[in-house]
Amino acid sequence: MSEKPADPGPAVPAPDLDLRLVRYFTVVADHRHFGRAAEALHITQPSLSRQIRRLEQLLGARLLDRTAQGARLSGAGEVFLPRAKALLRSAAQAAALTRAAARPDRITIGYTSGLIATPAVRRLRGRHPDADVRTLHLSYDDARAALLDHRVDAVVTRLPLATDRLHVTVLYDEPRVLVVPLDHRLAGRESVTLDDIADEPLPRIRRSDPAWSAYWRIDPRPDGRPAPDGPVVDAVEDKFEVIAAGEAVAIAAGVRGHGFRPDLTTVPLEGVEPSHVVLATRAEGNSQLVADFRKLARAHLTAPGGARDGDNASAASRSKGSTT
Repeated sequence: MSEKPADPGPAVPAPDLDLRLVRYFTVVADHRHFGRAAEALHITQPSLSRQIRRLEQLLGARLLDRTAQGARLSGAGEVFLPRAKALLRSAAQAAALTRAAARPDRITIGYTSGLIATPAVRRLRGRHPDADVRTLHLSYDDARAALLDHRVDAVVTRLPLATDRLHVTVLYDEPRVLVVPLDHRLAGRESVTLDDIADEPLPRIRRSDPAWSAYWRIDPRPDGRPAPDGPVVDAVEDKFEVIAAGEAVAIAAGVRGHGFRPDLTTVPLEGVEPSHVVLATRAEGNSQLVADFRKLARAHLTAPGGARDGDNASAASRSKGSTT
């Protein structure tokens, strides 16, 4: 007669986690600093510290260690962080899918800085007058997450963008330009090449996606040399400040003479691949509104300067390789 397995004892109840506390932890982990995290969350630092201690008590583990520089993850924190982010994503997706099921006539269209979705949005509203068509501005690095978290249903943005689990269509190309202060030696030139800026430092945005950073810094250069490093900044706005101060130059999408600020100007950068403006949606589970917006975007979101609808044919054919 076989022996009965040992009684494992009563099951340990799972902690009742407050998602707000979990989000606070992920923000501290991302900033590695309680003060900066509290500022980002718009709460006081003592309050944030209390919330983190409460989460640690619920989990029965220390998640963060304070250091002279700020904070660092403990061993338990390293284990919890990716699971905390997955938990927040899952909760956001559950809420968004529930709202979508309740309101199939609603669509949210995202767009990142410097890009315009209005022509296609207006036509979608005209085609579906009873639909709730919303728009949402996103930071340059939030397009993919916003789609997968169901905060938006479609987004007009620029490559590079990881395309797995997404349907990505190239809409048009933009030339890349060099951004310099008005008194820079290259300001006013008809165009410049990478050789002209071989020794010019380019700013780096802290915690930016490596593929995105490499594309916009053209790093490495065609000859294999690394792009010269400039100051490390926390946001795109900070990048323009160090350029205006004469500490660096930057590569951006745009047209000649368009200044991001009155004290900056741009010069066409020759001999480099143009920037690609794309429409991205989730690969699966899209509504008829999303399908209609995709068609309208391909027809009406064109390069500045009056490109005709048919001018998108070559871009549309290129996008087939970007669809997953």
